Amino acid sequence: MLPQEIIRKKRNGSVLEAAEIASFVEGLADGSISEGQVAAFAMAVWFSGMARAECVALTLAMRDSGETLDWGELGRPVVDKHSTGGVGDNVSLMLAPIVAACGIAVPMISGRGLGHTGGTLDKLESIPGYDIQPSPDRFRKVVDEVGCAIIGQTANLAPADKRLYAIRDVTATVDSVPLITASILSKKLAAGLQSLVLDVKLGNGSFMSDPEETEVLARSLVDVANGAGVRTSALITDMNEPLADAAGNALEIENCLAYLRGDKAGTRLDQVIMALAAEMLDTAGVAPDRAGAEAMARRALESGAAMERFALMVHRLGGPADFADRSQAYLEKAPAVVPVPAGRDGYLARCETRELGMAVIGLGGGRTRPDDPIDRRVGLSRLAPLGTEVEKGQPIALVHAADRTQAEAMRERIASLYTISDEKPEPRQVVRSRIT
Repeated sequence: MLPQEIIRKKRNGSVLEAAEIASFVEGLADGSISEGQVAAFAMAVWFSGMARAECVALTLAMRDSGETLDWGELGRPVVDKHSTGGVGDNVSLMLAPIVAACGIAVPMISGRGLGHTGGTLDKLESIPGYDIQPSPDRFRKVVDEVGCAIIGQTANLAPADKRLYAIRDVTATVDSVPLITASILSKKLAAGLQSLVLDVKLGNGSFMSDPEETEVLARSLVDVANGAGVRTSALITDMNEPLADAAGNALEIENCLAYLRGDKAGTRLDQVIMALAAEMLDTAGVAPDRAGAEAMARRALESGAAMERFALMVHRLGGPADFADRSQAYLEKAPAVVPVPAGRDGYLARCETRELGMAVIGLGGGRTRPDDPIDRRVGLSRLAPLGTEVEKGQPIALVHAADRTQAEAMRERIASLYTISDEKPEPRQVVRSRIT
C-alpha cells in the first residue's frame, strides 16, 4: 500500500483499515517510509483523530513491530506505571523501587524528554555508567534479582514507536490522543505486563489542560489497554505546578535520593507516589485493599528497603556501587547557580508550568531536535510550591546554568512566570480522580 494514499485518506478524515495501519507501521519500522511521510501522517492523525478500532490497530501494530517479552518464569505479578508527562515529574525513579520492595516485578520501559517535559532516561543518564539499553538477558536478570529495572526501548522493542516518538517531539504532534495512546501502550504491551497504572496529568504543565480532554485521554488509554488484555486503571493528577521541587536531569536524580531518604514526606510529590504505589499493589492483588496497599508502600519507603532497591538497580545496570551514598561525587554540577527573587511580598498564587519546562530546555537541559545533546547539569531547584508566603527578594527557586550570563538572563524569565497575590490561593487536590 502506498504510504501517501494512507496519509491522504487520514488527512481527509476517513477511517483507516487495520491492514492499512499495519502496512504504514511496517514502513515506520523498516525505514521504507520517509521522515516527511511519518510527520505528515502524525499531523493528519492530529487533525482528524482516530476511531477506537483504529487506535487499537495502531497500538497492536506498533507492539508487534518488534519482539515482545514474557515474564512467566518470575512467579510474581508484573506491573508497570506510565505518566503522560509534566515538569518535575520524576515519580518513576522512586515508584519502581518502592513497589519492587513490596514483592512486585517492575520491568519499566521509559522514554526521553518529549516537548516541554523531562525524560526518565535523560535523568538516569546523569548517573555515570548507567546502561539504559542493557542486553535482554541483563534486563531480565536485574528484574529478577532486584525487582525493578528502568531502561529504554531496545532496537527490537516496539521499534516503530521509537521512530514515531522522536518525530512527534519536533513536529508539534505530541498532544494527539490516539498517538499518545498507541505510543504508551505499544511499549507497555510489548513489555509483557499483567497490569498497568497510568498517571494522566491535568493542568498548565501537562499536554492536556482541559478536564474533559484529559478524561478522554485517560479513558482511551484504559479502554485500549484493557481491550488488549492488560488490567489497567488511571489516576488523573494535577500538573499546575512542578511536581517535584526540582526540574532538570541531575537535579531530579538528587531529588529522587532525597525522597527515598524520607526528606519529602507530605509533599505533593509524596502524595502522587503513594497513590500510584497503592494503585499498583492493589491492581496486582498483593494487598487486601487500597489502604493496606498504601501502608505497604509507606513501610517500604520508611524502612529504607526502597532506597536499597534503587541503589542495587543502579549498580546492576552499570552505575557506581556507592551512588546512593555518594551521589554528590558522581553527579555533575552546573558552573553557575543563582537565586530567583520574589518580585513582591505575598503568596505564590500561580506559575506558568509549561514555560518552566521550556526554560529548562532553554538552559540546554532538553532537546529541540531528536539528536540534540543535553546538558544534564542545568535546570531549576528549590522551587517553592504554590501557596508559599514570600517577601520581596526572597528566593523562590535556584537557576543552574552553564555560565553566569545565562543564569542571570534565565533568572529574570523564571521570576516572570510566577504570579504573587495578596490572598493565599486555595489548595488544589493533587489526585483528581480515578478511571477504571
